[in-house]
Amino acid sequence: MSTPFAPPRPRYLRAAASALTASAVLLVSACGGQEDDTTPRAAAIVDDERCSTNRDAGTITYVTGYQYQASVSILEAIAADALGYFDAVCLDVEIQPGSGDTIGNAQLVAAGTAQFTSMGNEAEILQANTNEIGVMGIATYGHVPIATLLTGPDVEELSDLEGSTLGHKGMLPAPLEAMLVADGVDLDKIEQVEVGYDPSVLPRDQVQALTGFRSNEPFLLDGMGEEYRQWLPEDYGVVGSFGVMATSPEYAEANPTVVEDFLRALSRAFDYCVQEENARECVEFAAELDETEYDVDHNLNVWQAESSLATGTTREGAPVGFIDLDSTEAEGQTLVDAGQLDELPDLEPLFDPSYLEGVHTNGEVTWPAEGQ
Repeated sequence: MSTPFAPPRPRYLRAAASALTASAVLLVSACGGQEDDTTPRAAAIVDDERCSTNRDAGTITYVTGYQYQASVSILEAIAADALGYFDAVCLDVEIQPGSGDTIGNAQLVAAGTAQFTSMGNEAEILQANTNEIGVMGIATYGHVPIATLLTGPDVEELSDLEGSTLGHKGMLPAPLEAMLVADGVDLDKIEQVEVGYDPSVLPRDQVQALTGFRSNEPFLLDGMGEEYRQWLPEDYGVVGSFGVMATSPEYAEANPTVVEDFLRALSRAFDYCVQEENARECVEFAAELDETEYDVDHNLNVWQAESSLATGTTREGAPVGFIDLDSTEAEGQTLVDAGQLDELPDLEPLFDPSYLEGVHTNGEVTWPAEGQ
C-alpha cells in the first residue's frame, strides 16, 4: 500500500528554514518547575507557537525495526520517551514494536498509519520506493554494513566455502554477496539454505557459513563458548549502512517541526545513552516495555556494538545520523550487481539530510544547557 510521492521543497529553502528554526530554538528559555536532581533535565526548548504546532500533529506513531531490541535508531526513541525528551519538545509519541519486517513497517508509514519507523539500511529505502512504497530516509546512523558472515575457525579463505552450505535468514544479504564475489568465490558452488535465528547451527556443523548481524550472533556464540571466524564486507571494499530513520515525504512536508524535533529528541537521547554510565539504564527502559523475557546483558552488547560503529563511522564535524549520498549510491550499486534492483533510482528525493542538520550546530544537537 502506498501514497503518491510528493516532491520535497527545494533543498536550499529547506536548509534556510532549518537554520532559522535552530537559531530560534536557541533563543528561547526553558519553562516549568524545578526538576528532581535525579532526573536528567529535559527543558522545553520550543516557544508557544512551535509547541502548539507540534501538539496539533496529534499522536505520532513510531514503529521499531524489531521489537524493543537495543539497536541504534530503536533504543534512542525508547530512551527519549522515558527521559521526557519528547515531552520537552511537545511531541506525543507512541512506540509500537515492529516484527522485523521493515518493508512492512515502511508500508505503514507510506499509508500514514505510522509516522516514523526504523529501516535496516539505506538499501531498504531504495527497495521500498522501487516497489512504490513512498518513504524517505531522514537519518542514517551507521555507515558500514551491519551484516557479517560467520564460519568455523578452520576456514582460512572465503573460497574454502565452495562445496559447503551457507545458512541465511531468507536471502543472502547484498553486502555479503558483494564480498564473496569481490574475493572471487563461485557462488554457484555454495549451497544456500534458510535457517532460523539460532546461531548454534554453525558450531553443530549443520551449515559451514552463517549470515548474521555483527551486533548479535557473535555475542551469542561467545556466550556459548564457541569458536568462529568473522568476515566483514568492508574489509573487501564493500560499503553499507544500518540504523536508518524513515518517514513519508508527505508527512515531512506537512509537519517539518515535528520531524525536526523528533530527530532532536533522538539525538539528545543518543548522546545520553552512548555514555558508558548511562547505557544499561537505557537498555533497562527497553526491558520495561518488553512483555517477554528480555536479556538486558545481551541487548547491552547490541547497543554498545552498534553505537560504537555509529560514532566510529560518523564523518568528522557531521552529526551522528548524517546522510552521505555518495555512499548511498555505492550501496545501491551492490543491489543492482546482486540483481535485487534493476537500476539505481534518483537518490535525492529519497533522502533528506536537512531535518537532522537543522537540529545540530557543528555536529552537536541544539538543546539548552543546564540551568537555562
